[in-house]
Amino acid sequence: MITLTDNAAKELKNLILKKSENENSGLRLSVSKGGCAGMQYVMQVEAAQDGDQLVEKDGARVYLSPDSLEYLKGCEVYYEYGLTDSGFKIRNPNASRSCGCGTSFEAKGEEGTYDPADDCK
Repeated sequence: MITLTDNAAKELKNLILKKSENENSGLRLSVSKGGCAGMQYVMQVEAAQDGDQLVEKDGARVYLSPDSLEYLKGCEVYYEYGLTDSGFKIRNPNASRSCGCGTSFEAKGEEGTYDPADDCK
């Protein structure tokens, strides 16, 4: 499963209060092909979908897409405060490398199999 840091839980609760129309909303986290490293994180504030796994900390909910669990297992979601870039970040033990902005990664065991040019065809 994944973990949420204290700051991530606090910021996520605030985000859900601002953006949610549903009391059961949370941060839905999934992974899709794309980005500059092969796989990209997708984060949306919404209600759970069928099959999602729930991770909850201090009232902050994260829903994990079932088709992304193998890529998210053991991840830590944290919130980084910075002058030019504040936001949710993910430490992923399943990544062999991540892109510079931290929104995409190359999965261990899949090194060298992704060509970003394939997404442009």
